[in-house]
Amino acid sequence: MLRAMTEINVKQGIRRVLQQIEEAKLRRSEELRGSDVVLVAVSKIKPVELIIEAYDEGQRHFGENYVQELYDKATNALIQEKCKDIKWHFIGHLQSNKVNKVLAVPNLHLIETVDSRKRATQLNKNWPNFGGPDSKLNIMLQVNTSGEDVKNGIEPSEVNGLAEFVLKECQNLRLQGLMTIGQYGYDPAQGPNPDFLSLRKCRDDLCKALNINWKDVGLSMGMSTDFEHAIELGSTSVRVGSSIFGERPKKN
Repeated sequence: MLRAMTEINVKQGIRRVLQQIEEAKLRRSEELRGSDVVLVAVSKIKPVELIIEAYDEGQRHFGENYVQELYDKATNALIQEKCKDIKWHFIGHLQSNKVNKVLAVPNLHLIETVDSRKRATQLNKNWPNFGGPDSKLNIMLQVNTSGEDVKNGIEPSEVNGLAEFVLKECQNLRLQGLMTIGQYGYDPAQGPNPDFLSLRKCRDDLCKALNINWKDVGLSMGMSTDFEHAIELGSTSVRVGSSIFGERPKKN
């Protein structure tokens, strides 16, 4: 009985979040209306069975914070059998000694947390050992828009330089956009979230400096508590965990 309840909850969670995404898109300003939104289901510490249930509901993009956990899930026999089109996003801090492990993940779709030339160089150099001929590794640059010491990411002022480096020097990488975590617990009643506005400005400045169409630079911002607000402000990718899979246990 418990398993049946779980299945209903995950599938209902996916449907509810997708409905909220569509409603949030309708509240966007005119110029933002056209861009789509990718739902990344954050399955951190959740069992393989729940991932499969979400996949069966049509969910394809899944995000993990820890390299070993991502690798274990992606190589799990059940996942490989039942989720052939799964697309994995790595959304945690990537250490240099874990680069090859994350690149070896089957169906790796996107690394969202590149935050230095050193890491970009390492990914660029090593990807040909894992990807197919002429394939490129999708990446995003993580920006620390809130300026908090506990968060990883480059400062907004460093975005143009790192983006230009990736575009010119890293032929094995494909720059998909910018990502931020932002300040936790911001109340949208106070007005638009400054972290989301900051990431959008980073995108606009980058596109102006390097003559790129802004529609070609995605914005990964918004989580379970604020993804609707993020979409209204232009997010093209939201990372939602607890609204789909239920709350995670609090850290001790």
